[in-house]
Amino acid sequence: MFKKIGLTIAMASIGIFGISAEAAANGADDKQLTAKQRALVPISAFTASGDTDKLRAAVNEGLDAGLTVNEIKEAIVQLYAYAGFPRSLNAMSAFMEVLEERKAKGIKDTEGTAGKPLSPETDKNEYGTKVQTGLVGGPVKGPVYDFAPALDQFLKEHLFADIFARGVLSHKDREIVTIGALANVEGLEPQLAAHFNIGMNTGITIKQAEEITKIISEKAGKERGDKAAKVLSGIAVRKPAGSGR
Repeated sequence: MFKKIGLTIAMASIGIFGISAEAAANGADDKQLTAKQRALVPISAFTASGDTDKLRAAVNEGLDAGLTVNEIKEAIVQLYAYAGFPRSLNAMSAFMEVLEERKAKGIKDTEGTAGKPLSPETDKNEYGTKVQTGLVGGPVKGPVYDFAPALDQFLKEHLFADIFARGVLSHKDREIVTIGALANVEGLEPQLAAHFNIGMNTGITIKQAEEITKIISEKAGKERGDKAAKVLSGIAVRKPAGSGR
């Protein structure tokens, strides 16, 4: 169905069949996203699309929903790996402006726990490979990585090691961030499919994934939401019996 190569279509085909222990421990399938998780979706979507006006509204709503300053920071930092440094830097600047405006109004936002880097002694390739394999449900391989091994290295050592190891956001929350971002950028349907699958391995249920597409529709527009829902429907129909909805 999808022929473009991104994070890797292999990830999309593996993840849906390997529901992790973390996913199994996340409760009933009808459980909704938390208010904080819901708030992460538009923050991620507008960081990725570069719409700073809508992003300012989204981070205000996120702070009001209980997200800490550092949780929002962490989401924006993570998204430079998906949307690029310019979008991430612009988003962080907009976030800083919102915080100053709220401070001027007497609103005291919770700073929260800050992210921590890996220790210098860590083998980042080994660490990142372990995280990536756990998220996807199996080893990640593909011709794109054979053709450009640096991509494989950077994914493992930077995205899945440097960034994912910082804490603050759970792996499930980080996948919500990624899905929200990919859903609001044109042409990234293969990567979105892959991350819907990966998200399910972190505990996102199909019902919660549907909730994300509805938030995208409400906040970013029906066209974007419908495209995300179409990608999800292609994933959901392949889900085997007994592994959730």
